[in-house]
Amino acid sequence: MHALRPRFCQRPPEAARAASADAGPAAGRAQFLSVFSSVLLPMFLASVDQTLLATASPAIARDFGALADTSWIALGYLMAAAVMIPMYGRLGDRLGHRRVLATALAVFVLGSTLGGFAPAMGWLVAARVLQGLGGGGLMVLSQALIGQLLPPRERPRYQGYFAAVYTLSSLAGPVLGGLVVHLAGWRWLFWGLLPLGLLAMWRVLQLPRLAPAAAPRAGSDPLGVALFAGASVLSLLWLGFAGQRFAWASPTSVGLAGAAAALWTGLVRRERRHPAPFLPVEMLRLPGVRPTVGTVVVFAGALFALVFFLPIYVQMGRGGTASDAGVLLLPLTLGVAAGGVASGRLATRTGRVGVLPSAGLCVSALSLGVLALAPPDAGLLTLLCVFCGLGFGTVMPNAQVILQTLAGRSRLGAASAAVSLSRAVGSTVGTALFGAALFGQLGSGDAMKMPLARSAQAAARIVSAYHWAFGDLALLLLLGAALARRMPVIALDAAAPAASTGNE
Repeated sequence: MHALRPRFCQRPPEAARAASADAGPAAGRAQFLSVFSSVLLPMFLASVDQTLLATASPAIARDFGALADTSWIALGYLMAAAVMIPMYGRLGDRLGHRRVLATALAVFVLGSTLGGFAPAMGWLVAARVLQGLGGGGLMVLSQALIGQLLPPRERPRYQGYFAAVYTLSSLAGPVLGGLVVHLAGWRWLFWGLLPLGLLAMWRVLQLPRLAPAAAPRAGSDPLGVALFAGASVLSLLWLGFAGQRFAWASPTSVGLAGAAAALWTGLVRRERRHPAPFLPVEMLRLPGVRPTVGTVVVFAGALFALVFFLPIYVQMGRGGTASDAGVLLLPLTLGVAAGGVASGRLATRTGRVGVLPSAGLCVSALSLGVLALAPPDAGLLTLLCVFCGLGFGTVMPNAQVILQTLAGRSRLGAASAAVSLSRAVGSTVGTALFGAALFGQLGSGDAMKMPLARSAQAAARIVSAYHWAFGDLALLLLLGAALARRMPVIALDAAAPAASTGNE
């Protein structure tokens, strides 16, 4: 098919069956308020906890005398959550999303309680792992409940709201964390989550009892779980420590990367042949799923790279303060939130999802390209962050609804797990690659001295390195835009389900 020909519509069996099965009464205001208030808190807890402790590391290191080990506070949570994401998707489909979400909240609350009482760094890391074991299911199961309780036509509007909540809470984490540490101490970052977790559990239990989306399947896949856990842990260790604790080309780095690749290969082969696979590999066989997942990976990688590294750029390259860095994230945050809400509303109004992500990522790529070439200017930087955020905001509401529709009612948990896992992988890989590009320009010596750099020459080198890294990120987003161009365009009206397969 010619590349310039308009995308055509067809009716894939999976999409048609999904839309027909999901048809139901239109969701009214009361249903919206019930669903929103029930799943809002679990989603808030899942997103804010990823960044809440970022500003608490110095205070924790002063108490435990282990600054080098504070990275495990984040790494332990991320590894546990990544391992549990696909498990929660499967369990929710088989046992009921409401019940499994309440269980995940209980595990999360237990980890928060133990973290506040941790007497040493090892105990704190163990508590964070326990938090991750519960937190890995909060976002997945909340999204699945949206798909199970609401008809397709109503989902994009809510997904836009929830995308805004996710972004705002993620970026508010460091600000809230710094305020709590300053006023009450870092232990209250854990204890403060307890009432919210208990309230969230109570609200989830008020939702109607729904039958599991899929009938339980015979068999289990413990080896698949072990392979996935091992591959995830080794991959995150390699991406987190390579270039910092050991060189990228060192025997340790090569060994970790090789072992992770071998485990991933073994996992893929096993899951393809297993009658009841642990990972939702059957999702990847559906038309349009692969480019959608790839788009989410690129989007998450670019967004989280900016979230974690823009504050360093402001403080070390521009001579700003920590509060200046926090203020700079506000335009990006508001842009993502506004883009998500507008994208969801437009999809609800037109009844079509999947149209905007490609154009949105092109806008983000253009913004970063200008940022890479333009001289440093506070007003221009703020404006570019707004446009970059608006482009980012078009991705998640569309991707979530597309995958839920393609998967059908019986695999809502698997679809949500695919999105959450893609976002987790993208955020980890994107942050690591951006850091590698940045520190590659600076050199390891300068990178280690960045917190102490104050001279004009050092600041100029940092700005130059960032401009190169921004250019690399712009190229990555152009790849994401190309992937998004191949995402299916789904018609949400149950009476006339249709999907466009792009230029395939």
